[in-house]
Amino acid sequence: MLDVETKLVDRQDVIAAAERIAGLVERTPLIASEVAGVSVWLKCECLQTGNSVKLRGATNRLLQLSRDERERGVVAFSSGNHARGVAIAARRLGIPAVIVMPADAPQVKVEGTRKEGAEIVFYDRRTESREAIAARIAGESGATVVPSFDDPAIVAGQGTTGLEIAEQLGRSPTRIVIPCGGGGLASGIALAVPEAEIVVVEPDGWDDMGRSLEQGEIVPVAADAPDTICDAIQTPRVAPITFGILQGRHARALSVSDTEVAEAIRFAWAKHGLVVEPGAAVGLAALLAGKLAPREDTVVVLSGGNIDPALHARIIGERV
Repeated sequence: MLDVETKLVDRQDVIAAAERIAGLVERTPLIASEVAGVSVWLKCECLQTGNSVKLRGATNRLLQLSRDERERGVVAFSSGNHARGVAIAARRLGIPAVIVMPADAPQVKVEGTRKEGAEIVFYDRRTESREAIAARIAGESGATVVPSFDDPAIVAGQGTTGLEIAEQLGRSPTRIVIPCGGGGLASGIALAVPEAEIVVVEPDGWDDMGRSLEQGEIVPVAADAPDTICDAIQTPRVAPITFGILQGRHARALSVSDTEVAEAIRFAWAKHGLVVEPGAAVGLAALLAGKLAPREDTVVVLSGGNIDPALHARIIGERV
């Protein structure tokens, strides 16, 4: 089954997505940094429009809707970044959008999504199914469901990040370290840059992609998973399409603690003046914590910057 799923999207789809969304997303900076005396690169998707990589996949998906589908609108479910990405793309294309968001989503993400003109429906991430709520709304309105990662067009759109990395370096990097929730970004980059080692990083207790890769089948997050500040990648279950791609690419998976993530947020701000949200800082956290030995020609993706200002101020003000 997984082989069938992965054939739904390939590198040519990523290349086509890059052509399709050109001019509608930012070409984000790739900047030099240093960890433990080793030079590495940071791909700053935290500086993307909407402060998140999610605009890439959302734009690619919505551009492929028919005229009739555009009139009936879209519905998406997200803790915030995909929500805002869909809302921005929908506003630009004149498409009505409804976003299903967890009630505990950061206020900065809620307000950012609302300001783009989307209607928001809240749910309890512990007791309710966001997929079921989105399906019900779509059934009632005829809207198209736009998943955050379980969609070939989303995977292809996110993968354009990888194409940009290779173009900016002038070659394929040896390794790319990527935050992972549902795996849309990681699997897209894995398709885009087939020569690179792919390392995905998740929050402790929400490392379902890592455990799925280890066990050879999709394993959901435990019902008693711990709280985490990494809301952007707090995904309960990965999808066959993303799992299949990463499994086929022999991706390596790691997990990090909230404390390690906080240190990465401080590093990004102190060294580069970058505002990086917790879920987007996990790859950098793995390097800084020594869970992944830094080596030359490593690219770390900083996938978003939508963090509550008060939380960011508290984290960067803490003593290590």
